[in-house]
Amino acid sequence: MRKIIVIGSPGAGKSTFARKLRDITGLPLYYLDMIYHRPDKTTVTREEFDRRLGDILTGDSWIIDGNYQRTMEIRMKECDTVFFLDYPLDVCLSGAESRMGTVREDMPWIETELDNEFRQCIIDFHKGKAVQIYGLLEKYGENKETVIFRSRREADEYIISMVKQK
Repeated sequence: MRKIIVIGSPGAGKSTFARKLRDITGLPLYYLDMIYHRPDKTTVTREEFDRRLGDILTGDSWIIDGNYQRTMEIRMKECDTVFFLDYPLDVCLSGAESRMGTVREDMPWIETELDNEFRQCIIDFHKGKAVQIYGLLEKYGENKETVIFRSRREADEYIISMVKQK
């Protein structure tokens, strides 16, 4: 486990899980939101994002947190471990709502409201993006450690078992 991606619906808790992995493994953690977004709520160019992601992927070890479906396949090819937080819709919506107004290391600004567009992205996740993710897991998952969590409890138990193994 040296090249890890943490994926799942917005609000699932990818960043929280990724931080716990970082703390246990000591691997460098990269948040795709921090690469893409600037503090003034603008974004970097596609070329800049791809260059920065490419630089990370050439490293010996990393944890990459985030979906960014356009680059999912390249990250899936390069990683050796996939953690997919495939949680129910209500869990993801409440997770996204609970972080409003919170300073986070994975986002360059404080989210103050769950806007309708973002809420819809969460609602639509299982209809589109999750289906694509499962397709990529089928295509590339054969030689990777793939862990799919269906609940926060499963993810927490996994982290606890990693701590016990250390």
